[in-house]
Amino acid sequence: MPEFILVNPQIAPYVGHIQLNRPKELNALNLELMLEIKQALIDFDQDDNIRAIVISGNERAFAAGADIKQMAGRNAIDMLKIDQFTTWDSIRKTKKPIIAAVSGFALGGGCELAMICDMIIASETAQFGQPEISIGVMPGAGGTQRLTRIVGKAKAMEMVLTGQFISAEEAKAYGLVNKIVPVEFYLSEAVKLASTIAEKSPIAVQMAKESVLKAYEMPLQEALFFERKNFYMLFATEDQKEGMQAFIEKRKATFKGQ
Repeated sequence: MPEFILVNPQIAPYVGHIQLNRPKELNALNLELMLEIKQALIDFDQDDNIRAIVISGNERAFAAGADIKQMAGRNAIDMLKIDQFTTWDSIRKTKKPIIAAVSGFALGGGCELAMICDMIIASETAQFGQPEISIGVMPGAGGTQRLTRIVGKAKAMEMVLTGQFISAEEAKAYGLVNKIVPVEFYLSEAVKLASTIAEKSPIAVQMAKESVLKAYEMPLQEALFFERKNFYMLFATEDQKEGMQAFIEKRKATFKGQ
């Protein structure tokens, strides 16, 4: 059983939930917790009864950063040998869509974990930041890269070099957050979004997610070719036949992931 997360494979039909569960440490991301998230996501990816995933913390904190006590005494060789970012690489490769339900602090590694998800639902109390500069280091799990791609060079530079936080409203204005809701609804709203996605063809959803992510990684012409290939491949699925036939017959489609 996981020690630092709670796992619910059916928080709603076809929706799995991972809750970070180190409340006394504001869900600080130690190595063990990250490995548990990695394994839970691998399990969810292999489970046909899960089509979308929600990751949350609690009302006070999504995750307030990495576990500094675990890193403070290490040197560069220690960090190289631990190679903690292979865990993050595995999380990034999750095929099913992931929605971060963020309330309170999403700082440092917590902000990076939220950004590695595909969408973010934030409570009104959410705060995002990369404060690593204040302890003599810098973001290392994608904070300088994903943040820049999302909010632009100037704002990312400001956040990374000052360590200052931004509010949920500012995060939404910069495109970091999809939606802001009252604290009492941040998790239910994320589950609602996941449930809407889970009603679609899981094969189409996975290929569409993959194609959107390629927009960050490829030049336009290569990405367009990748998109086109995935589009054509979906015509080999039963879900494509069902979806189009349901549209013609003016009924709701029933997708089976085949």
